[in-house]
Amino acid sequence: MTDIHSIDIKKLSRKRRKALKRRMKRKQIHKQVAGTIEKRRRAEKRFVMYGQVAVAVCIIFLVLLLGKIILGGYSAFMQTKIKVPITFDKVLVEQDNFRKIMSNSLQNHFGDVSGRRNKRMLGGIFTQDVAGDIKKYLEQHPQKQGQTVEIWLVASSVVDMYYKGKLDVSVSEDKRKLKDKQLGWIKQLESENNISGFFNADFLTQGDSRSPERAGMLGAIVGSLFVVIACMVVAFPLGVMTAIYLEEFAPKNKISEFIEVNINNLAAVPSIVFGLLGLMLYLQIFGIPRSAALAGGLTLALMALPVIVISTRASIRAIPQSIRDGAMALGASKLQTTMHHVLPLAMPGIMTGTILSMARILGETAPLLMIGMVAFVADIPGSFTDAATAMPVQIYLWSDSAEPGFIEKTSAGIMVLLIFLLCVNALAVWVRKKCEIRW
Repeated sequence: MTDIHSIDIKKLSRKRRKALKRRMKRKQIHKQVAGTIEKRRRAEKRFVMYGQVAVAVCIIFLVLLLGKIILGGYSAFMQTKIKVPITFDKVLVEQDNFRKIMSNSLQNHFGDVSGRRNKRMLGGIFTQDVAGDIKKYLEQHPQKQGQTVEIWLVASSVVDMYYKGKLDVSVSEDKRKLKDKQLGWIKQLESENNISGFFNADFLTQGDSRSPERAGMLGAIVGSLFVVIACMVVAFPLGVMTAIYLEEFAPKNKISEFIEVNINNLAAVPSIVFGLLGLMLYLQIFGIPRSAALAGGLTLALMALPVIVISTRASIRAIPQSIRDGAMALGASKLQTTMHHVLPLAMPGIMTGTILSMARILGETAPLLMIGMVAFVADIPGSFTDAATAMPVQIYLWSDSAEPGFIEKTSAGIMVLLIFLLCVNALAVWVRKKCEIRW
Protein backbone atom coordinates (compact mmCIF):
# COMPACT_ATOMS: atom_id res chain seq x y z
CA MET A 1 0.00 0.00 0.00
CA THR A 2 1.38 3.35 -1.08
CA ASP A 3 2.13 5.89 1.62
CA ILE A 4 0.06 9.00 0.99
CA HIS A 5 2.92 11.20 2.21
CA SER A 6 5.24 9.95 -0.60
CA ILE A 7 2.79 10.90 -3.41
CA ASP A 8 3.41 14.06 -5.37
CA ILE A 9 0.09 15.86 -5.10
CA LYS A 10 0.82 18.19 -8.06
CA LYS A 11 0.95 15.27 -10.52
CA LEU A 12 -2.55 14.06 -9.50
CA SER A 13 -5.84 15.14 -10.98
CA ARG A 14 -8.06 17.60 -9.19
CA LYS A 15 -10.52 14.89 -8.13
CA ARG A 16 -7.81 12.64 -6.79
CA ARG A 17 -6.16 15.55 -4.99
CA LYS A 18 -9.40 16.25 -3.12
CA ALA A 19 -9.80 12.59 -2.21
CA LEU A 20 -6.22 12.44 -1.00
CA LYS A 21 -6.65 15.56 1.12
CA ARG A 22 -9.80 14.08 2.67
CA ARG A 23 -7.90 10.91 3.48
CA MET A 24 -5.08 12.90 5.08
CA LYS A 25 -7.57 15.00 7.09
CA ARG A 26 -9.40 11.88 8.32
CA LYS A 27 -6.12 10.30 9.32
CA GLN A 28 -5.12 13.45 11.18
CA ILE A 29 -8.50 13.52 12.95
CA HIS A 30 -8.18 9.84 13.87
CA LYS A 31 -4.74 10.53 15.24
CA GLN A 32 -6.01 13.44 17.33
CA VAL A 33 -8.97 11.37 18.61
CA ALA A 34 -6.65 8.48 19.46
CA GLY A 35 -4.41 10.86 21.36
CA THR A 36 -7.40 12.29 23.23
CA ILE A 37 -8.66 8.81 24.12
CA GLU A 38 -5.24 7.78 25.35
CA LYS A 39 -5.03 10.97 27.40
CA ARG A 40 -8.41 10.26 28.99
CA ARG A 41 -7.40 6.67 29.73
CA ARG A 42 -4.23 7.88 31.43
CA ALA A 43 -6.27 10.38 33.48
CA GLU A 44 -8.70 7.60 34.44
CA LYS A 45 -5.83 5.35 35.49
CA ARG A 46 -4.36 8.16 37.58
CA PHE A 47 -7.74 8.79 39.22
CA VAL A 48 -8.09 5.08 40.04
CA MET A 49 -4.58 5.08 41.43
CA TYR A 50 -5.37 8.12 43.61
CA GLY A 51 -8.44 6.33 44.94
CA GLN A 52 -6.44 3.18 45.67
CA VAL A 53 -3.79 5.24 47.47
CA ALA A 54 -6.49 6.98 49.52
CA VAL A 55 -8.05 3.64 50.49
CA ALA A 56 -4.62 2.24 51.33
CA VAL A 57 -3.81 5.25 53.53
CA CYS A 58 -7.14 4.87 55.36
CA ILE A 59 -6.51 1.16 55.89
CA ILE A 60 -2.99 1.86 57.17
CA PHE A 61 -4.23 4.45 59.66
CA LEU A 62 -7.04 2.10 60.76
CA VAL A 63 -4.60 -0.79 61.22
CA LEU A 64 -2.19 1.45 63.16
CA LEU A 65 -5.00 2.74 65.38
CA LEU A 66 -6.49 -0.68 66.08
CA GLY A 67 -3.03 -2.19 66.44
CA LYS A 68 -2.03 0.39 69.04
CA ILE A 69 -5.27 -0.12 70.95
CA ILE A 70 -5.04 -3.91 70.87
CA LEU A 71 -1.32 -4.06 71.71
CA GLY A 72 -1.83 -1.62 74.56
CA GLY A 73 -5.00 -3.17 75.96
CA TYR A 74 -4.99 -6.93 75.42
CA SER A 75 -2.88 -7.47 78.55
CA ALA A 76 -5.64 -5.92 80.69
CA PHE A 77 -7.65 -9.10 80.12
CA MET A 78 -4.95 -10.95 82.09
CA GLN A 79 -4.48 -10.55 85.84
CA THR A 80 -1.41 -11.49 87.91
CA LYS A 81 -2.08 -13.57 91.03
CA ILE A 82 0.17 -14.84 93.80
CA LYS A 83 -0.31 -18.16 95.59
CA VAL A 84 0.14 -17.86 99.35
CA PRO A 85 -0.55 -20.40 102.12
CA ILE A 86 -3.13 -18.74 104.40
CA THR A 87 -3.68 -20.04 107.94
CA PHE A 88 -7.23 -19.37 109.13
CA ASP A 89 -6.61 -18.96 112.85
CA LYS A 90 -9.93 -19.50 114.68
CA VAL A 91 -9.31 -16.72 117.19
CA LEU A 92 -8.50 -14.16 114.49
CA VAL A 93 -11.45 -15.33 112.39
CA GLU A 94 -13.80 -14.80 115.33
CA GLN A 95 -12.30 -11.33 115.78
CA ASP A 96 -12.85 -10.66 112.06
CA ASN A 97 -9.19 -9.65 111.85
CA PHE A 98 -8.32 -10.89 108.39
CA ARG A 99 -5.55 -8.32 108.00
CA LYS A 100 -3.69 -10.00 110.82
CA ILE A 101 -4.36 -13.39 109.24
CA MET A 102 -2.79 -12.11 106.02
CA SER A 103 0.18 -10.57 107.84
CA ASN A 104 0.91 -13.73 109.82
CA SER A 105 0.64 -15.90 106.73
CA LEU A 106 3.10 -13.69 104.83
CA GLN A 107 5.53 -13.78 107.77
CA ASN A 108 5.40 -17.58 107.79
CA HIS A 109 5.94 -17.83 104.06
CA PHE A 110 8.63 -15.20 103.45
CA GLY A 111 10.37 -15.47 106.81
CA ASP A 112 10.58 -12.88 109.56
CA VAL A 113 10.19 -9.45 107.95
CA SER A 114 11.02 -6.82 110.54
CA GLY A 115 10.26 -3.13 110.45
CA ARG A 116 7.06 -1.34 109.56
CA ARG A 117 8.44 -0.18 106.23
CA ASN A 118 9.43 -3.70 105.15
CA LYS A 119 6.07 -5.09 106.24
CA ARG A 120 4.31 -2.38 104.25
CA MET A 121 6.42 -3.22 101.19
CA LEU A 122 5.61 -6.92 101.60
CA GLY A 123 1.91 -6.16 101.75
CA GLY A 124 2.34 -3.82 98.80
CA ILE A 125 2.84 -6.66 96.35
CA PHE A 126 -0.83 -7.55 96.84
CA THR A 127 -3.95 -5.55 96.08
CA GLN A 128 -5.16 -3.19 98.81
CA ASP A 129 -8.31 -5.12 99.75
CA VAL A 130 -6.64 -8.52 99.79
CA ALA A 131 -8.02 -9.14 103.30
CA GLY A 132 -11.51 -8.92 101.82
CA ASP A 133 -10.62 -11.65 99.31
CA ILE A 134 -9.46 -13.90 102.13
CA LYS A 135 -12.68 -13.26 104.05
CA LYS A 136 -14.76 -13.98 100.97
CA TYR A 137 -12.89 -17.25 100.41
CA LEU A 138 -13.63 -18.37 103.96
CA GLU A 139 -17.31 -17.46 103.57
CA GLN A 140 -17.45 -19.68 100.51
CA HIS A 141 -15.49 -22.48 102.21
CA PRO A 142 -16.39 -22.37 105.94
CA GLN A 143 -14.98 -25.88 106.47
CA LYS A 144 -11.44 -24.46 105.94
CA GLN A 145 -11.49 -22.60 109.28
CA GLY A 146 -8.52 -23.61 111.41
CA GLN A 147 -6.63 -24.97 108.39
CA THR A 148 -3.82 -23.73 106.17
CA VAL A 149 -4.92 -23.35 102.58
CA GLU A 150 -3.01 -22.16 99.51
CA ILE A 151 -4.99 -19.30 97.88
CA TRP A 152 -4.33 -17.37 94.70
CA LEU A 153 -4.50 -13.68 95.66
CA VAL A 154 -4.59 -10.69 93.31
CA ALA A 155 -1.24 -8.90 92.95
CA SER A 156 -0.92 -5.12 93.05
CA SER A 157 -0.95 -3.08 89.88
CA VAL A 158 2.81 -2.46 90.04
CA VAL A 159 3.58 -6.17 90.34
CA ASP A 160 1.10 -6.86 87.56
CA MET A 161 2.87 -4.37 85.28
CA TYR A 162 6.26 -5.90 86.12
CA TYR A 163 5.07 -9.46 85.47
CA LYS A 164 3.67 -8.37 82.09
CA GLY A 165 6.97 -6.74 81.15
CA LYS A 166 5.58 -3.20 81.15
CA LEU A 167 7.59 -1.82 84.07
CA ASP A 168 11.19 -0.69 83.65
CA VAL A 169 13.23 -1.88 86.65
CA SER A 170 16.59 -0.89 85.15
CA VAL A 171 16.34 2.63 86.59
CA SER A 172 17.47 3.48 90.09
CA GLU A 173 15.33 2.28 93.02
CA ASP A 174 14.23 5.77 94.05
CA LYS A 175 12.68 6.37 90.57
CA ARG A 176 10.40 3.32 90.52
CA LYS A 177 7.55 2.12 92.67
CA LEU A 178 8.75 -1.48 92.85
CA LYS A 179 11.66 -1.64 95.29
CA ASP A 180 14.57 -4.06 95.31
CA LYS A 181 13.24 -6.06 98.27
CA GLN A 182 9.91 -6.46 96.53
CA LEU A 183 11.74 -7.64 93.40
CA GLY A 184 13.51 -10.21 95.54
CA TRP A 185 10.22 -11.52 96.94
CA ILE A 186 8.75 -11.65 93.43
CA LYS A 187 11.75 -13.62 92.13
CA GLN A 188 11.32 -16.02 95.05
CA LEU A 189 7.68 -16.50 94.08
CA GLU A 190 8.69 -17.06 90.45
CA SER A 191 11.21 -19.71 91.45
CA GLU A 192 8.47 -21.46 93.47
CA ASN A 193 5.94 -21.14 90.59
CA ASN A 194 3.69 -19.24 92.96
CA ILE A 195 3.01 -16.30 90.64
CA SER A 196 1.09 -16.58 87.41
CA GLY A 197 -1.31 -14.81 85.06
CA PHE A 198 -5.03 -15.61 84.88
CA PHE A 199 -7.93 -14.38 82.79
CA ASN A 200 -9.12 -11.12 84.33
CA ALA A 201 -12.82 -11.86 84.79
CA ASP A 202 -13.10 -8.90 87.18
CA PHE A 203 -12.59 -6.52 84.26
CA LEU A 204 -15.90 -7.64 82.74
CA THR A 205 -17.82 -8.44 85.93
CA GLN A 206 -16.89 -5.59 88.31
CA GLY A 207 -17.45 -1.85 88.48
CA ASP A 208 -14.86 0.89 88.73
CA SER A 209 -12.26 0.95 91.50
CA ARG A 210 -9.51 3.22 92.81
CA SER A 211 -7.10 0.29 92.38
CA PRO A 212 -6.21 -0.42 88.74
CA GLU A 213 -6.05 -4.16 89.32
CA ARG A 214 -9.66 -4.11 90.55
CA ALA A 215 -11.19 -1.70 88.03
CA GLY A 216 -13.84 -3.18 85.76
CA MET A 217 -16.11 -2.12 82.92
CA LEU A 218 -19.42 -3.74 83.90
CA GLY A 219 -20.77 -0.62 85.59
CA ALA A 220 -19.98 1.49 82.52
CA ILE A 221 -21.42 -1.14 80.16
CA VAL A 222 -24.71 -1.28 82.08
CA GLY A 223 -24.75 2.53 82.34
CA SER A 224 -24.25 2.90 78.57
CA LEU A 225 -27.01 0.36 77.93
CA PHE A 226 -29.43 2.29 80.15
CA VAL A 227 -28.44 5.55 78.45
CA VAL A 228 -29.01 4.12 74.95
CA ILE A 229 -32.39 2.63 75.92
CA ALA A 230 -33.57 5.87 77.53
CA CYS A 231 -32.38 7.86 74.53
CA MET A 232 -33.97 5.65 71.87
CA VAL A 233 -37.29 5.27 73.73
CA VAL A 234 -37.67 9.06 73.57
CA ALA A 235 -35.83 10.04 70.38
CA PHE A 236 -37.01 7.35 67.96
CA PRO A 237 -40.81 7.80 68.19
CA LEU A 238 -40.57 11.58 68.50
CA GLY A 239 -38.19 11.85 65.56
CA VAL A 240 -40.22 9.56 63.30
CA MET A 241 -43.55 11.25 64.14
CA THR A 242 -42.04 14.70 63.59
CA ALA A 243 -40.67 13.66 60.19
CA ILE A 244 -43.98 12.09 59.13
CA TYR A 245 -45.92 15.22 60.05
CA LEU A 246 -43.51 17.62 58.35
CA GLU A 247 -43.26 15.54 55.19
CA GLU A 248 -46.82 14.28 54.75
CA PHE A 249 -49.25 16.43 56.71
CA ALA A 250 -47.74 19.84 57.50
CA PRO A 251 -48.80 22.73 55.24
CA LYS A 252 -45.98 24.22 53.19
CA ASN A 253 -45.71 27.69 54.65
CA LYS A 254 -43.14 29.88 56.36
CA ILE A 255 -43.71 28.27 59.75
CA SER A 256 -42.91 24.76 58.50
CA GLU A 257 -39.90 26.11 56.57
CA PHE A 258 -38.66 27.81 59.76
CA ILE A 259 -39.00 24.53 61.67
CA GLU A 260 -37.13 22.61 58.96
CA VAL A 261 -34.25 25.09 58.92
CA ASN A 262 -33.89 24.90 62.70
CA ILE A 263 -33.93 21.10 62.69
CA ASN A 264 -31.13 21.10 60.12
CA ASN A 265 -29.19 23.61 62.22
CA LEU A 266 -29.63 21.54 65.39
CA ALA A 267 -27.81 18.63 63.75
CA ALA A 268 -24.66 20.78 63.63
CA VAL A 269 -24.85 22.22 67.14
CA PRO A 270 -21.84 21.24 69.35
CA SER A 271 -22.63 18.47 71.83
CA ILE A 272 -21.59 20.57 74.83
CA VAL A 273 -24.58 22.85 74.14
CA PHE A 274 -26.94 19.90 74.52
CA GLY A 275 -25.18 19.10 77.80
CA LEU A 276 -25.91 22.60 79.10
CA LEU A 277 -29.52 22.28 77.99
CA GLY A 278 -29.86 18.91 79.72
CA LEU A 279 -28.30 20.32 82.89
CA MET A 280 -30.84 23.14 83.04
CA LEU A 281 -33.88 21.21 81.82
CA TYR A 282 -33.64 17.77 83.40
CA LEU A 283 -31.58 18.38 86.54
CA GLN A 284 -32.65 21.87 87.61
CA ILE A 285 -36.26 21.99 86.37
CA PHE A 286 -37.44 18.37 86.42
CA GLY A 287 -35.20 17.32 89.32
CA ILE A 288 -33.83 14.10 87.84
CA PRO A 289 -31.00 12.73 90.04
CA ARG A 290 -27.56 13.97 89.02
CA SER A 291 -25.42 11.43 87.11
CA ALA A 292 -28.47 9.18 86.57
CA ALA A 293 -28.64 7.18 83.33
CA LEU A 294 -32.10 8.65 82.71
CA ALA A 295 -30.69 12.19 82.64
CA GLY A 296 -27.91 11.09 80.30
CA GLY A 297 -30.32 9.32 77.95
CA LEU A 298 -32.72 12.26 77.78
CA THR A 299 -29.83 14.67 77.15
CA LEU A 300 -28.46 12.54 74.33
CA ALA A 301 -32.00 12.21 72.93
CA LEU A 302 -31.82 15.92 72.14
CA MET A 303 -28.76 15.20 70.00
CA ALA A 304 -30.26 12.16 68.27
CA LEU A 305 -33.56 13.82 67.36
CA PRO A 306 -32.30 16.02 64.45
CA VAL A 307 -30.43 13.12 62.82
CA ILE A 308 -33.46 10.83 63.04
CA VAL A 309 -35.81 13.52 61.73
CA ILE A 310 -33.58 14.38 58.76
CA SER A 311 -32.93 10.74 57.77
CA THR A 312 -36.61 9.81 58.19
CA ARG A 313 -37.75 12.72 56.00
CA ALA A 314 -35.24 11.76 53.32
CA SER A 315 -36.46 8.15 53.40
CA ILE A 316 -40.13 9.17 53.17
CA ARG A 317 -39.37 11.60 50.34
CA ALA A 318 -37.67 8.78 48.39
CA ILE A 319 -40.89 6.73 48.22
CA PRO A 320 -42.46 7.21 44.75
CA GLN A 321 -45.65 9.26 44.60
CA SER A 322 -47.28 6.41 42.66
CA ILE A 323 -47.39 4.36 45.88
CA ARG A 324 -49.44 7.07 47.56
CA ASP A 325 -51.66 7.62 44.52
CA GLY A 326 -52.36 3.90 44.18
CA ALA A 327 -53.32 3.49 47.83
CA MET A 328 -55.56 6.55 47.82
CA ALA A 329 -57.15 5.45 44.54
CA LEU A 330 -58.26 2.25 46.28
CA GLY A 331 -59.97 4.26 49.00
CA ALA A 332 -57.24 4.53 51.67
CA SER A 333 -57.13 7.69 53.73
CA LYS A 334 -54.06 9.89 54.03
CA LEU A 335 -53.22 8.35 57.42
CA GLN A 336 -53.72 4.78 56.17
CA THR A 337 -51.56 5.46 53.13
CA THR A 338 -48.79 6.85 55.29
CA MET A 339 -48.87 4.20 58.02
CA HIS A 340 -49.57 1.11 55.88
CA HIS A 341 -47.59 1.88 52.73
CA VAL A 342 -45.15 4.80 52.98
CA LEU A 343 -43.76 4.17 56.46
CA PRO A 344 -43.01 0.42 56.00
CA LEU A 345 -41.22 1.12 52.73
CA ALA A 346 -39.21 3.92 54.33
CA MET A 347 -38.27 1.88 57.41
CA PRO A 348 -34.81 0.71 56.13
CA GLY A 349 -33.73 4.33 55.66
CA ILE A 350 -35.22 5.28 59.01
CA MET A 351 -33.27 2.52 60.74
CA THR A 352 -30.09 3.63 58.96
CA GLY A 353 -30.48 7.12 60.44
CA THR A 354 -31.22 5.59 63.83
CA ILE A 355 -28.05 3.50 63.66
CA LEU A 356 -25.99 6.59 62.81
CA SER A 357 -27.48 8.55 65.70
CA MET A 358 -26.96 5.60 68.06
CA ALA A 359 -23.31 5.34 67.06
CA ARG A 360 -22.90 9.05 67.75
CA ILE A 361 -24.47 9.00 71.21
CA LEU A 362 -22.48 5.92 72.25
CA GLY A 363 -19.25 7.86 71.76
CA GLU A 364 -20.34 11.15 73.31
CA THR A 365 -18.64 12.36 76.48
CA ALA A 366 -19.10 16.14 76.77
CA PRO A 367 -22.90 16.17 77.43
CA LEU A 368 -22.50 13.45 80.07
CA LEU A 369 -19.77 15.43 81.80
CA MET A 370 -22.11 18.39 82.06
CA ILE A 371 -24.83 16.40 83.87
CA GLY A 372 -22.44 14.84 86.38
CA MET A 373 -21.86 11.37 84.94
CA VAL A 374 -18.13 11.94 85.40
CA ALA A 375 -18.38 11.04 89.11
CA PHE A 376 -16.63 7.94 90.46
CA VAL A 377 -19.29 5.18 90.54
CA ALA A 378 -18.15 1.82 91.89
CA ASP A 379 -21.56 0.15 92.09
CA ILE A 380 -23.38 -1.43 89.16
CA PRO A 381 -26.51 0.66 88.38
CA GLY A 382 -29.73 -1.27 88.87
CA SER A 383 -32.21 1.21 87.40
CA PHE A 384 -32.41 4.28 85.22
CA THR A 385 -32.33 6.61 88.23
CA ASP A 386 -29.25 5.11 89.92
CA ALA A 387 -25.91 6.89 89.72
CA ALA A 388 -24.11 5.61 86.64
CA THR A 389 -21.36 6.33 84.20
CA ALA A 390 -20.91 5.52 80.51
CA MET A 391 -18.07 3.80 78.72
CA PRO A 392 -16.62 6.93 77.04
CA VAL A 393 -16.64 8.75 80.39
CA GLN A 394 -15.06 5.74 82.12
CA ILE A 395 -12.30 5.62 79.52
CA TYR A 396 -11.76 9.36 79.94
CA LEU A 397 -11.41 8.97 83.72
CA TRP A 398 -8.88 6.15 83.34
CA SER A 399 -6.85 8.04 80.75
CA ASP A 400 -6.62 11.00 83.15
CA SER A 401 -5.20 8.84 85.96
CA ALA A 402 -1.50 8.82 86.80
CA GLU A 403 -1.46 5.12 87.77
CA PRO A 404 0.38 3.03 85.11
CA GLY A 405 -2.15 0.23 85.53
CA PHE A 406 -4.90 2.44 84.19
CA ILE A 407 -3.04 2.97 80.90
CA GLU A 408 -3.73 -0.55 79.69
CA LYS A 409 -7.25 -0.35 81.13
CA THR A 410 -7.85 2.69 78.90
CA SER A 411 -6.99 0.75 75.74
CA ALA A 412 -8.93 -2.29 76.93
CA GLY A 413 -11.93 -0.06 77.65
CA ILE A 414 -11.78 1.27 74.08
CA MET A 415 -11.79 -2.33 72.82
CA VAL A 416 -14.88 -3.11 74.90
CA LEU A 417 -16.56 0.08 73.66
CA LEU A 418 -15.92 -0.84 70.03
CA ILE A 419 -17.24 -4.37 70.56
CA PHE A 420 -20.32 -2.98 72.32
CA LEU A 421 -20.87 -0.53 69.46
CA LEU A 422 -20.56 -3.31 66.88
CA CYS A 423 -23.06 -5.47 68.79
CA VAL A 424 -25.59 -2.64 69.09
CA ASN A 425 -25.18 -1.75 65.42
CA ALA A 426 -25.50 -5.41 64.40
CA LEU A 427 -28.76 -5.62 66.34
CA ALA A 428 -30.02 -2.47 64.65
CA VAL A 429 -29.04 -3.81 61.20
CA TRP A 430 -30.88 -7.07 61.95
CA VAL A 431 -34.00 -5.10 62.91
CA ARG A 432 -33.65 -3.07 59.70
CA LYS A 433 -33.48 -6.25 57.62
CA LYS A 434 -36.57 -7.60 59.37
CA CYS A 435 -38.46 -4.39 58.65
CA GLU A 436 -37.35 -4.17 55.04
CA ILE A 437 -40.07 -4.60 52.39
CA ARG A 438 -39.02 -5.04 48.78
CA TRP A 439 -41.11 -3.32 46.12
